[in-house]
Amino acid sequence: MSANISLIYQNDADLKKADVEALLEWTSKQPHLPKMSELQVINFLQSCYYRNEQAKSAIDNYFTIRTLCPDIFSERNPNNPSVQAALDCAFMVFLPKLTPENYQVYLMKLIDCDPNRFNFSNQIRYFDMLEMLTLHKYGPQEGVQICIDMEGFVFGHLIRLQTSTIKNFLFYLQEAMPIRLKGVHFINPFPFIDKLLALMKPFMKKELVDMVTMKKQKKINIKKKQFKLHVHNSIETFFEHVPIECLPKEYGGQMDPIKILYDNVTKEMNENADFFDQEETQRVNESLRPGKPKNMGDFFGIEGTFKKLAVD
Repeated sequence: MSANISLIYQNDADLKKADVEALLEWTSKQPHLPKMSELQVINFLQSCYYRNEQAKSAIDNYFTIRTLCPDIFSERNPNNPSVQAALDCAFMVFLPKLTPENYQVYLMKLIDCDPNRFNFSNQIRYFDMLEMLTLHKYGPQEGVQICIDMEGFVFGHLIRLQTSTIKNFLFYLQEAMPIRLKGVHFINPFPFIDKLLALMKPFMKKELVDMVTMKKQKKINIKKKQFKLHVHNSIETFFEHVPIECLPKEYGGQMDPIKILYDNVTKEMNENADFFDQEETQRVNESLRPGKPKNMGDFFGIEGTFKKLAVD
């Protein structure tokens, strides 16, 4: 089951069918791009605040990155061992209740705290699968808040992070993913959160880097989106962005416990295995790209210089 396109147009006065059709026609004339659905084009156009040229850039980035980074964007069937490994490692759920601003909230919390079983690529894969299925079933979102509960994280998790994966994911999140990213929230931060932020810093927008360094909340322009990074040393400051009534019972909220939400999401993912199999066929064909084919260096610079994290 996919989102009702007629209802999306009906509920969004800023979304013009003529603009969607023009963007669909553009994609059909790009020989290197896969065939897109009307719903996919709607999601990109809405996420870019109805700016056609920005949507074109995001579309090209999206399919190109997913082709160039198979370590994150392949093996997406819910029964695949890499997906199962992500499920065994951490809860990743979307919360049923939206924030007062109608933002969707994603919550991640470790199940297995053994750093030897933590694989960042697997967790990114699962988050992306969950978000793409949400967009497919419900259509565009007013905004997205990503919340990471760091309880149980230890230094061993940090040293397992690969700089190249962080770089690739942050580029995808900022320049390609068809969402209006409103915030990334770290709650219950571990003592060496500064080292994690230092890892991320080289690959974030300059405005976001300034905000982290100065410990101020500035508005970040990412495809004309507002994006904020928050490190919450108290749960009360987190509630200012995600009200307590939106949260699971473990946080004092009114939603079901995380395990029930997790089981519901897992069931929904399994029921939509065909969607993920089809989605994985949508890749670029660089041999057909007008002009020069793109490679990893075009997006991310020289790969391989910093494959693994070195932490003092």
